[in-house]
Amino acid sequence: MAAPPRPTDTERPAALRPRAGLPRRPRWFSTLFGTDVWERFSFYGMTAILVLYATEDESRGGLGMASGDAALLYGLYMAATFLASVPGGWIGDRVLGARRGVLYGGILIALGHLTLSVPVAASLGPGLLLIALGTGLLKPNMAALLSAFYDRRDRAGRDAGFAVFYMSVQVSALVAPIVVGALGEGVNWHLGFAAAALGMGAGLFQYVRGARHFGDTGSAPEHGATPAERARVLRATLAASAVVIVGYTVDGLLGTFRIAHLMALVGLLCVVLPVVCFWRLLRTPRLTAAERVRVRTYVWLFLAAAVFWALFLQGGSAFALFAKHATDREVLGHTVPASWFQAAVPLFVLVLAPFFARLWRRAGDRMPTAVKYAVGMAATAAAYLVMAGAATAAADGSRVSPVWLVLAFLLLAAGEVAFAPIGMSATTAIAPAAFVSRMVALFWLAGALGGGVGGNALKVAGDRVPGPGWFLALGAAALVTGAALLLGRHALTRRLGV
Repeated sequence: MAAPPRPTDTERPAALRPRAGLPRRPRWFSTLFGTDVWERFSFYGMTAILVLYATEDESRGGLGMASGDAALLYGLYMAATFLASVPGGWIGDRVLGARRGVLYGGILIALGHLTLSVPVAASLGPGLLLIALGTGLLKPNMAALLSAFYDRRDRAGRDAGFAVFYMSVQVSALVAPIVVGALGEGVNWHLGFAAAALGMGAGLFQYVRGARHFGDTGSAPEHGATPAERARVLRATLAASAVVIVGYTVDGLLGTFRIAHLMALVGLLCVVLPVVCFWRLLRTPRLTAAERVRVRTYVWLFLAAAVFWALFLQGGSAFALFAKHATDREVLGHTVPASWFQAAVPLFVLVLAPFFARLWRRAGDRMPTAVKYAVGMAATAAAYLVMAGAATAAADGSRVSPVWLVLAFLLLAAGEVAFAPIGMSATTAIAPAAFVSRMVALFWLAGALGGGVGGNALKVAGDRVPGPGWFLALGAAALVTGAALLLGRHALTRRLGV
C-alpha cells in the first residue's frame, strides 16, 4: 500500500513539526537522534580498531596482516557498507517503509558486532558482512525518515536540520574510539567489539521506545512493490548470491583466495551499480520531466561525493597507520592508543557544526549546494597538504609531533561538516517523492565508489606509512574537484533547483 502524501508544515500536527533552532526539538527528532548516536557509537568504535586489529601480530591477538592488505580490508568493508545501501534503499522504498527499514537494519548491525566479539579469527568476515548489510538498510531509511518530517520547500531549514542532526551524533563518535579503543588495544580486541555491540543494542532500545512519536510517518512504503516484483527481485538476488558463493568457495578450496579477489568484485560493483541505478531511475515513467533533469544533473554531485569519500575514508586507514607508526604518542610516560586519534574528527565536528549550520542558515539560497561542496573539498585538500608536511618531517624514520595529525583531522572534520550533511540534505530535496530512500542510497553509493578507490590507494603507496608525494597527489585531486564545482556552480544550481 502506498503511503499518504507528505504533509506540509502547516498541515502537520504541532508535535511533529521540525523546529529550526537548537532547543526544544520535537520528540521524533530526539528519538532519531538517540538511535543514530548509538549506531554511530558502534560504527566509529569498531572502525577505530579494525585496521589496528588486522595489522597487530598474531601473538598479541591480532590477525598479522600487512598494512596494504589491512587497508584493502577496510576499504572493502566501507565499500560493502555503501553498496548495501542500494538494496537497503529499495527495500525501504518498496517493501518495508523507512521506519521498519531502520529497525531491521539496527538488528543486523547488533548481530554483526556480537559476531565480531567471538574470540576467533573466523568471526571477522561474517561479522563485517552483517554490519555492512545492516548499515546499508539503516542509513538510507534513517535519512528518508528524517527528511519526511520537513517541508520539501524549506531548503534552508532542511540543510540546517541535517547539520544539527549530524552534529548531535558526533557526541557518540567522539566517545566511541576512546572507549572501544581502550578496551580493544588495552585489554582484548574482541572485548572492544563487544562494547560496540552493546552500543547498537542501546540504540535499538531507544528507537523502539520512541517510535510512538512518529505518527504515521514512514510506516508504509511510498510506492509498494507488487508480489510479482518482489518475487523477481528475490530470484535475481538468490541467483547472484549463489554464483558469488560458489565462485569464492572454489577459490578458497584451491588455496588461491586473496583479499584482492574479493576487492575486485566489490570494485566492479562500485562502478557498475551506480550506472545501473541511474539508468533504471531515469527510465521509470513516474518521473516528471523536471525530476528527470534533476536526477541527470545529480550525477555530477555523485562523482564529486565519490572523490570526497575516497579521501575522507583514509582517516581510518592511512591516517590511523601514520598515528601508530610515525606519531609521537608518549604523554607523561604513557603511550596514547593510536585509535584515540579517531576521536579527533567527531570532536572537531561538534565544534564546527554549529558554525556551519548558522552559516548555511544566514546564506540561504545565496550559497548553493555546489559551493558548499567546494568548501568541503578545499578543507579536505588542506588536510592532505598538512599530512604531506608531516610525512616529510617523518621521512627519516623519526616520530613527529601529534599536532600535525590533530590539525589534519581538524581540516578533515571541516570538510565532512561542509560536505556530508549538505550532500544528504540536497539528495533528499532533489529526490522524487517515491524514490527518497533510493536517492539516499545513491549518495552512499558514491561512498562505495570512493571507498573502493581509497582502499587501493594505500596499496599503491607500497610502504607501511605513505610518503609526502602520496599525500600531495590526493590533495591535488581534492583541489581540482573543488575548482570544477565552483566553475560549474551556476549551471548545477539552475538544473538541480537546490
